[in-house]
Amino acid sequence: MGITLVRVPVDALEQFTLACFLAMGVPQDEAEMCTRGLMHSELRCLPGQGQGVRRLPVYYERISKGYIQPGAPYEIVKESPSLALVDAHNGLGSPAAQRAMRLAVKKAKETGMGTVLVKNSTHFGSAAVPALIAVENDCIGVAYTNAGPEMAPWGGASGVTGTNPWGIAAPTGVGFPLVLDIALTTAGKGMMQWYARQGRKMPLDWALTPEGEETDDPNAAMKGFLLPIGQHKGYGLAVMTDVLTGILGGAGFGLMPYSNPFKQDVSYTMIAYDIAWFRPLADFKRDVDQFIHDLKAAKKRPGVAEIFVPGELDARREAAYRADGAQLDADIFDQLAELATKLNIPFPFEREVVHEIPIAADVAPTDLVAPGEAV
Repeated sequence: MGITLVRVPVDALEQFTLACFLAMGVPQDEAEMCTRGLMHSELRCLPGQGQGVRRLPVYYERISKGYIQPGAPYEIVKESPSLALVDAHNGLGSPAAQRAMRLAVKKAKETGMGTVLVKNSTHFGSAAVPALIAVENDCIGVAYTNAGPEMAPWGGASGVTGTNPWGIAAPTGVGFPLVLDIALTTAGKGMMQWYARQGRKMPLDWALTPEGEETDDPNAAMKGFLLPIGQHKGYGLAVMTDVLTGILGGAGFGLMPYSNPFKQDVSYTMIAYDIAWFRPLADFKRDVDQFIHDLKAAKKRPGVAEIFVPGELDARREAAYRADGAQLDADIFDQLAELATKLNIPFPFEREVVHEIPIAADVAPTDLVAPGEAV
């Protein structure tokens, strides 16, 4: 079957998301941070990437079942002028990550660089969200986390390490920050589900079957394990991310995260570099802007109209959505309407279909967006 996208006003979607968290019993400050995280992903990520407001029903399930503890203590176990170790006590991951980056920024402003390692936490969404908090404070932000064992080790046929995403963000003077926001797998199961819904084959380097065979069948892949970016290189990065988070923090790693639904055991690290400690901020932005110009002015390959830098397409997508409305998968739209009923809150949206993605075997992943959208 095809995929239908429904237009939703951004401001109303943000207010609805906040209302959902509050109705779930999440404290106001944490609800606002969770809303910031989901809205960032909804406006900047491709719909098939599995992030954004589609995670609201997941939060509802995990909170209602006691898997996550809203308002949990945020305990600084140990700290120095530039370092901190935090125990999040199985609280909401997005607020814990954002608080950790703010603490890293505070330390960076005092010492030049701040690093905060958080353990005993939960899923925090897009790694770019905390990284961009650093940018708002004229710092470079780095965020990386471990995750559930979905990736097979290079040469292996079962999952041992996670997608282990990284987010790196830096300020510029060109109207949008540089933002790298990636998982260390070639693709995620969210995109595979989109392919499956369209009856399409997927690239062979995305995942393995449960038997360890390469496959272009997304249905078989979703039962198996993900493959790393860059073959052994992405695998190595994922392994070292577990070392730099869970193992260094004395917490879960490898097979442990998400193995117990009542203790997700996710660990992550937030790093902030105070640019002014190293050099004047204006000089930094001048050179970053020159670098961006050089990248975009490079000779283009045949058929390429424009070269993009990290975060540029995401910024364009967000600007378009804010102007014309976000585009929700119609299935997610229906799930949110059902969630509103469960939470006894208004669902303030009409079902306005904006785009129909037909069943087609020759559609590229970047075609899973609206016509005219930059990809």
